Amino acid sequence: MITILDYGMGNAPSIANMLRKINVNSLLTSDIKEIEKANKLILPGVGSFDMAVLELEKRNLWQIVNKKVLCDKIPVLGICLGMQLLCLSSEEGVKSGFEWIDARCEKFFFDKKSKHKVPCMGWNYVEYKENNPLFKGLESPKFYFVHSYHVVCLKPENIIATAEYGEDYTVAVQKDNIYGVQFHPEKSHKYGMQLLKNFAEI
Repeated sequence: MITILDYGMGNAPSIANMLRKINVNSLLTSDIKEIEKANKLILPGVGSFDMAVLELEKRNLWQIVNKKVLCDKIPVLGICLGMQLLCLSSEEGVKSGFEWIDARCEKFFFDKKSKHKVPCMGWNYVEYKENNPLFKGLESPKFYFVHSYHVVCLKPENIIATAEYGEDYTVAVQKDNIYGVQFHPEKSHKYGMQLLKNFAEI
């Protein structure tokens, strides 16, 4: 059973639908008692960094999520903004993230003449570290992205996948039981299915 955190921001129902397609049981909830029982978490997110932090705090979810991840050591997967929330902070706001990953979030910046636009939107190929369980069985995977901010890791060992958008940048991170992906596996067809299946099996 995977518990999907419902805090009013993100593609949580789409993630639940994708898990259903691959026959993985999930629970979409904001109930603290249910989250307390979780043995695996997905932290989704679409929107702004500070608003996400405020919503998690307002619903009294921040403390229980911290406990489950840092004390109980259950696997957690942050998706899109959810990955950025794993970090120290973001240029998008003034709030602190969970600070589980030594990284900060920066906005894409390109010259006006550049072919690269902000937000980064569409399909892109991903290069990943071999033998990482999150990418098991994936050959030349491509995923769907929609984002204006990206993660800059302060510790290279936390980087498990990169993509190219103007330059190489981090699109997946890991530290112990903590995983994050910038792309949307729930919108990425067979590649997303395999990645979510892999997370379910971690």
